[in-house]
Amino acid sequence: MTLTAEHIEPDTRERILVVAERLFRELGYQKTTVGDIAKALRMSPANVYRFFDSKKAIHEGVARILMGEVEDVARVITARPGPATPRLRELLTTIHRMNSERFVGDSKLHEMVEIAMEESWEVCVAHMQTVVESIAGVIAQGVASGEFETTDVPLAAMCTCQAMMGYFHPQMIAQAMNKPGKPHAEIDQMIDFMLDGLAARNRK
Repeated sequence: MTLTAEHIEPDTRERILVVAERLFRELGYQKTTVGDIAKALRMSPANVYRFFDSKKAIHEGVARILMGEVEDVARVITARPGPATPRLRELLTTIHRMNSERFVGDSKLHEMVEIAMEESWEVCVAHMQTVVESIAGVIAQGVASGEFETTDVPLAAMCTCQAMMGYFHPQMIAQAMNKPGKPHAEIDQMIDFMLDGLAARNRK
């Protein structure tokens, strides 16, 4: 079967991003060049530029994939049936765990995220909006089931996300890890505090 350009181009874009992510992990974002990516793919740099007009565009594509994986897991938890309270706890702890393992545990990926926050802030903003939507979905389900009580679900979701920023934001997670003596609530303590605030009064 002959592949058309419509099939080849998305596949090539995906291969470029996969190789770029691998090289960013191995060499670091700053040290990886478009030439390195092209060489690993056995194509010319000019061919890479057919699909991405700059190294920054490749970087944004890789960041979207990594952040998208967190978003996919969040959507699965949000869509799962059952009580909202344990699912909200699972959602918040899972996002923290994934960000810690991927963006803090790996120093070179952490570097990439730092640069994304400086150069491609819109990618990070879109990611956080998706996370807030997932949190809102669980809170809305909790309101419907009588577990939670709030008159403004979007605001409750935004406040929850902001309260969790120290556990979501890679740089803030790294800072907490590097300063163990600094006063800092454990993640379960923070989640308990927020769940208590959301709980319907007749269920406390």
